[in-house]
Amino acid sequence: MAIDNISDTARWVAVYRALETARPDAIFRDPFAERLAGERGHQIMEEMPSGRAYAWPMIVRTAVFDEIILEAVQKRQADLVLNLAAGLDARPWRLPLPPSLRWVDVDLPEILNYKTETLRNEKPVCRYEAVTIDLRDAPKRQALFAELGAAASRAIVVTEGLLIYLAPEQVAALATDLHAQPGFREWLIDLASPQLLQRMNRTWGKNLAAGGAPFRFAPAEGTEFFRPYGWREALFRSNWDEAKRLKRTMKGIWFWNLIGRLSPPRVREGFRRFSGFVLLARE
Repeated sequence: MAIDNISDTARWVAVYRALETARPDAIFRDPFAERLAGERGHQIMEEMPSGRAYAWPMIVRTAVFDEIILEAVQKRQADLVLNLAAGLDARPWRLPLPPSLRWVDVDLPEILNYKTETLRNEKPVCRYEAVTIDLRDAPKRQALFAELGAAASRAIVVTEGLLIYLAPEQVAALATDLHAQPGFREWLIDLASPQLLQRMNRTWGKNLAAGGAPFRFAPAEGTEFFRPYGWREALFRSNWDEAKRLKRTMKGIWFWNLIGRLSPPRVREGFRRFSGFVLLARE
């Protein structure tokens, strides 16, 4: 079985960052990805159906999240990055972040302890902290948010690759708890459409469900899902558009580009919203 548990998805995605880093024309460099992914990460990627073919959206996501996080820190003076379900993300070690920035990773003990132990001899570029809790534990989650929120005036929350594994009611509860902290000003997410969810489930659904990590969240209303919980769309960057900009597109893109040019505007916009990266702001 390719995926044993949800933490294995972090090892899987780390392989994609390692593959991109090895390219001479890499759009980002993660010198820690190969070490963190390990043999297990490569095994997972090879066992997942079309594992190599679907590297491009993960690589694009990494690059765009890098850009948006740096904009929040450098241009809007974010004083805290709260990275939920941080997995094997090594941004506190590899991005040009100010030393004064507070970065807090939150994830399950097994994967977060593995990361900090693997990188124990590496020095983060900012004030780094690792917090091991299960984010499904509402009281612990709320207590952590209250503690961090009291010390931050302009935090950006990052949930990269997390929401798709949650049920809608879990996402709603998370959105509510984040909004309860006035200092949590922005929230960076990736968002799938129902059509993409169906396609991903046909490709990887059985493997992920067998490991207890099924794909679940892809709201038909898109970013409007978050509005009742105090969050509005401030920025949407289409995965498809960003892939073309960064020259990391799927094979056969010419066909889909042709379909897009021949389609009416409503269909083109739906295709653009097939998958994207969203910066939410407090209402």
